[in-house]
Amino acid sequence: MFNYTEREASQVEFVEIAPADQLPAGERMFIEVEGNSIVIFNLAGKLYAIGDVCSHDGGPLGDGELSGFDIVCPRHGAHFDVRTGEALLLPAVEDIPAYPVRIRNGNIELGVPTRK
Repeated sequence: MFNYTEREASQVEFVEIAPADQLPAGERMFIEVEGNSIVIFNLAGKLYAIGDVCSHDGGPLGDGELSGFDIVCPRHGAHFDVRTGEALLLPAVEDIPAYPVRIRNGNIELGVPTRK
């Protein structure tokens, strides 16, 4: 999987998702973009977005418990960093996608890789 947050601005295209006030601090939003299930988190006013799929078994991840910046897979307990998608604890060994997310003109925008 790839950490898209590290791509240069020319390598991502931002897609408008929703008004920013629809995602208050401490909440999460589930979306689908280009066939990919994604969850966006508002943690203390900063937005993070990851793929809503555990790399261990393909199950949903977004409903997992948050502990700081770690999300725990509700199926088998794997941990991932919501900032980078990095797999932090077994049984997952493969990272999940992390996407750049921003607020622009009062709207949440998600960065997806540009097609070449």
